[in-house]
Amino acid sequence: MAGSRAHSLYHRRSDRAGSLSRGSAGWHPAAARTRADHALRDLTVLSRALFDTPDEGEILRLAMDHIAAAGPYRAEAGYLKVGGDLVPSPRNGRMHALAVGRRVRELAGQDGPVTVPGRPWGRALGLRGLEGLHGYLVVTSLSWPSEAERSLLATIVRHTAAALSVAFVHRRQREDALELHRLRDERTALQRQVISVVAELGYQRAVHALMADVAASSGGEEAITRALHRLTGLPALVEDRFGRLRSWTGPSRPDPYPEPDPVRQDEMLHVVARRAGPVRIKDRLITLVRPHGEILGVLALIDARDEADEHTVLALEHAAASLALELAHLRNLAEVELRLHRELVDDLLAGTDEASAYARSEAVGHDLHRSHYIVVVRWPNRTADDSFAQTVGRAASAVGMRSLLTRRSDHVVLVADDRPHARALYEALARETGTRSGTIGVSAPCDSLDDIPHHYEEAQRALEVRRHSRERYGTTFFDELGLYRILGPGNDYRELETFVHEWLGQLIDYDSRHHAAMVETLSRYFDCGGNYDETAESLAIHRSTLRYRLQRIRDISGNDLANVEDRLNLQVATRVWKIVLGGPG
Repeated sequence: MAGSRAHSLYHRRSDRAGSLSRGSAGWHPAAARTRADHALRDLTVLSRALFDTPDEGEILRLAMDHIAAAGPYRAEAGYLKVGGDLVPSPRNGRMHALAVGRRVRELAGQDGPVTVPGRPWGRALGLRGLEGLHGYLVVTSLSWPSEAERSLLATIVRHTAAALSVAFVHRRQREDALELHRLRDERTALQRQVISVVAELGYQRAVHALMADVAASSGGEEAITRALHRLTGLPALVEDRFGRLRSWTGPSRPDPYPEPDPVRQDEMLHVVARRAGPVRIKDRLITLVRPHGEILGVLALIDARDEADEHTVLALEHAAASLALELAHLRNLAEVELRLHRELVDDLLAGTDEASAYARSEAVGHDLHRSHYIVVVRWPNRTADDSFAQTVGRAASAVGMRSLLTRRSDHVVLVADDRPHARALYEALARETGTRSGTIGVSAPCDSLDDIPHHYEEAQRALEVRRHSRERYGTTFFDELGLYRILGPGNDYRELETFVHEWLGQLIDYDSRHHAAMVETLSRYFDCGGNYDETAESLAIHRSTLRYRLQRIRDISGNDLANVEDRLNLQVATRVWKIVLGGPG
């Protein structure tokens, strides 16, 4: 409302100024007095509007809008002092904004002349109150104002400055009231904290005392989970970094404990490691045990009802600190054992006892309980030294292979806990070495530590077959060699049995269950060169019966007799079955 009153009086004053301007033919003293009376009334209305406005920016806008009603003036710019700086009004014109602003700041709080092209007269007028400078009004004119017009302009400036002083005071009062309210709230919160700190200190002393007793008792992981269960009332457990249970105290223990999923376990460890403090995942509150950054295990509480509070978190963190000391001690013992024995991978390839291998593999952070593949890597242009071994290790890690590593005279050996991708490791090594002239051999899956030496030979054989093939570079899997598995040197009876079982096992089982002669039929078929009449005659059966048996052979074995590769492997397998392994016996 204050703004609308000032706006209307601005238009009335402008109209009167246009019709009764000095120098017009109708000017006379009576008209001048009438104009002065109107200006005084307009000033009164403006003053009321200024003091009714609580916003400093709005006060400055009203004053700028009314300047033209006080004489031959134009408000070029306005500034408010905010935080020690002069902030221009949004009403300022853009034409000479930079020059005017620079001049106002040069005046440093004093009034002074301002030059604006096309305007003979210009002044920067400070808006001052008891607290100091509140801002500036920059006013220009097309002619030199009279004494009365200058006096009226000075009055508007004083009223504007006074209104700004009042608005500043009101704003400070509001800010002081808000600050007082904030301080009262802060005092109340501090009083509550003092009360809770007393109780918290008592709980902390109890936690410290209990964990100190656990450490002194040398009770190991079970003592820690017992203490944590007693403090929180929740089931407490410890897992190794692979997700296998080491200790559980409290009700509802799963039996059997679920076999961990390596991918999900790694994802969980990654999520918890990125956050500070215990992390909730489903019904578990989990913290990692990592005394020097390396993850040694997982400590968790089962909290299906989401009852854990800050006391629960405190107890879990102290228990994790105690467990870290315990697991670090166990790790140090394992590392001592590792230094006293040969490298784990060398022992696995040569053959070693399972108990020692499992303990030592955990010490180096590898899970040997899973099926493994032996991977042999040879790059002819690279010596199999420590540098190349590190290159292979980096490439394996980059493609997600979890493995143990050692080196031989001309190749590097990996013991990997999953079947490698057909091309990923080879492509990664090609990028690392800058050349694709390398060969990789991969064994069949190994489910027993005792079989690792044999599977190491398989990986070497796969590598050699690849090296002597037309495409020498790339990855070859032993279980995809087919006939070549039994053509190399060093083959034994077990390898022949494996080959026969792979190609004829389903037919042999079928013959045993149904007292049939499918394998013998297939063997005669190959012996007769695939001639139906000769095969049927040698078996003393009808041609249609032979055709039926061959179709059943295709259905049972899943092999296609028209496929050259399948036909060759099946023919060799029947020969080995009949001659080397003794046929049906």
